[in-house]
Amino acid sequence: MADQEPRSREDAPGSELGETARQMRAAEPYISAVWKLVGGAVVGVLGGYFLDKWLGTSPWLLLGLSLVGIGVGFYGFLHAMARLGKRK
Repeated sequence: MADQEPRSREDAPGSELGETARQMRAAEPYISAVWKLVGGAVVGVLGGYFLDKWLGTSPWLLLGLSLVGIGVGFYGFLHAMARLGKRK
């Protein structure tokens, strides 16, 4: 019993993953970072569009919130990439 080497996470029972699942797990941080970039921009554009329609201020809130959303998306993307760089 003492001669056994410690098991890695991938060797644990019940954790047998297919090749595709392993590749998706490795790509998860990058996919998450891209979703932050896209999500920020989409939320800004949609928020600006609907607020413009509601308040009748077209196109100013669409333009302003689009820029804010794109900025927030880039911040989230760069923050995720920096965190990923520190992990390696």
